[in-house]
Amino acid sequence: MSSKGSVIVKNPNILSGTPVFRGTRVPLQLLFDSLERGYTIEQFIEGYPTVTREMAIAALQEAEQLLSSKA
Repeated sequence: MSSKGSVIVKNPNILSGTPVFRGTRVPLQLLFDSLERGYTIEQFIEGYPTVTREMAIAALQEAEQLLSSKA
């Protein structure tokens, strides 16, 4: 999850190791929670302007790859 080039990082010094968007303190889980509640990516990034649309999409793609590789 925190491989080089990944948009998602885990660092024990940032939010106790919670996966966050690289260069931010925005937890990845907030994106999943927002989408689950019916918000769009645009609405999410309005609330968290340090996360770009490209970052949000890349995070979803990374999550998809992780899930499909375990299936």
